Amino acid sequence: MHPRVIEVTERLVERSRLSRAAYLQQMAEAAARPRGRRDLSCSNFAHGMAGCSAVDKDRLRMVDEVNIGMVTAYNDMLSAHQPYETYPAQIREALRAFGATGQVAGGVPAMCDGVTQGEPGMELSLVSRDVIAMGTAIALSHNMFDAALCLGICDKIVPGLLMGALRFGHLPILFVPAGPMPSGLPNSEKALVRQRFAEGLATREELLDAESKAYHAPGTCTFYGTANTNQMLLEAMGLQLPGASFINPGTPLRDALTVHVAEQAARLARAGEGSLASILDERALVNALVVLLATGGSTNLTLHLIAIGQCAGLQLNWSDMAELSEVVPTLARIYPNGQADVNHFQAAGGSAFLFAQLLEGGLLHADVNTIAGPGLQRYTHEPTLVDGRLAWRDGPAASLDDSILRSLRAPFKVDGGLRLVEGDLGRSVIKVSAVKPEHWQVSAPCRTFVTQEAFVTAFQNNEFDSDVIVVIRFQGPAANGMPELHKLTPYLGVLQDRGLRVALVTDGRMSGASGKVPAVIHMSPEAHSGGPIACLRDGDILDLDADRGTLLVRMDEAEWQSRTPAVHPQPVRRGWGRELFAFARTAASPAEQGASCFTESLIQADGGQHDD
Repeated sequence: MHPRVIEVTERLVERSRLSRAAYLQQMAEAAARPRGRRDLSCSNFAHGMAGCSAVDKDRLRMVDEVNIGMVTAYNDMLSAHQPYETYPAQIREALRAFGATGQVAGGVPAMCDGVTQGEPGMELSLVSRDVIAMGTAIALSHNMFDAALCLGICDKIVPGLLMGALRFGHLPILFVPAGPMPSGLPNSEKALVRQRFAEGLATREELLDAESKAYHAPGTCTFYGTANTNQMLLEAMGLQLPGASFINPGTPLRDALTVHVAEQAARLARAGEGSLASILDERALVNALVVLLATGGSTNLTLHLIAIGQCAGLQLNWSDMAELSEVVPTLARIYPNGQADVNHFQAAGGSAFLFAQLLEGGLLHADVNTIAGPGLQRYTHEPTLVDGRLAWRDGPAASLDDSILRSLRAPFKVDGGLRLVEGDLGRSVIKVSAVKPEHWQVSAPCRTFVTQEAFVTAFQNNEFDSDVIVVIRFQGPAANGMPELHKLTPYLGVLQDRGLRVALVTDGRMSGASGKVPAVIHMSPEAHSGGPIACLRDGDILDLDADRGTLLVRMDEAEWQSRTPAVHPQPVRRGWGRELFAFARTAASPAEQGASCFTESLIQADGGQHDD
């Protein structure tokens, strides 16, 4: 094992000593109770199976047989989740053939940042993760189930499902992907049309035509944003079948994998093995982080991995991420870090080749439990059909396209491209995977805005003709739910293409869809909480060095200390359901603690503050 991986893992273990022990004790107490309807009263049990077929009722009465719960994020507005419409029937049929039963335990919401970006609904995006976690807990609360299948893919859905499922970690919990849509309009062409539209050089009809050719069919969007990063990390944590992430919907191999994961859930439940708590430990969490870094994945996971860890009693932090980033090489280039999409990545060798390289370099813990059995080595294999039957074969020994996927001997970069940024404004993160090194240092006056719409208006008024660091504040979890700021991307790109030195600084998010402009994001403490970012004024000179991880205010210390934080000029906007989530904003932890409204309750459940 690489000494840095060992060091970070051991520090995570020690920091989490009390909270992990409390979590495992809670799971042990849950496991000690009769499971899966065996302790239900006759009335309870009758209610739980009243809607089942006669065949399923007969099997449910057999207390030694297993019943698998499904938690589904199906809706047919999300292309990634549209295929899930037919999954419950397919899974029930597979389980019946296997001598088991399955029931949809509940549904959870699944919103799409791609639809809501720049819209009022985006302010509900991050908090939907915690709502999904609560919905998952409610679905599994009936004690009718011996194991569960989670049907979800996209941005906040997978983290939310996992956070909720971890409170039922005494059960086997398996994730069921649906796969990416086929490749459409190349990402480079799509980005070019977006920038031309921002400059007024393309019509709305041209933009819509380009976007519709990029996002054109059922399945996950094919760029490497949060959705596909989630899929890669589920494999790294051993919670999804090996190589299952990027098999297209509606194919025989996809169907075979869905049947197999249902059968595997029943196998694990029958054997009393594969509990989620036994799989998602400190080693699995570090493995997920390593894969995030090696692939240049979405910065949203710098929030989600922390929040997921907390639900398992594990106290991951940004310092762990930054220290691992120094030694984990970048082995994949998928848009926005390159021009390929996830279908191209899969064709080049996919996760099987990637995991083999990282294991060879001692960067992944091999001695872990997974839903496929012991050892991460299983994830160096890829699924295939042999005479119509599902099998796994060794992944390729070499990359089939080294412009997309490379070996440890010839990485794209020697590090993971994620930096912890510290300085006068607090702590934040930046992903430089897609940023050319010549743009890593920016020194310029700042312009402050409290909404991305205000910045767009300033752009349209031609107010930017010199180097600038754009500051968008009051966008943190306590202010307005920490929305994505995707709307900024094409406009900032235009300014950079005009030859200006440009950067973004924000206490909001700019996830996996962020690109070539340096973006210092998740600034903590946030402006709403009186963080130093609220003390900036237009014209203040900021010095960003993404390589060193510093962001400084070029000002006399006495003057800086005399500044009074600005107050948001407007109360939190109402409408579009935003007022219903005021309680969550009030309870939200800082970005560096996962931006979760569960943090305080989890600390209390652990019996006190966690170790430093």
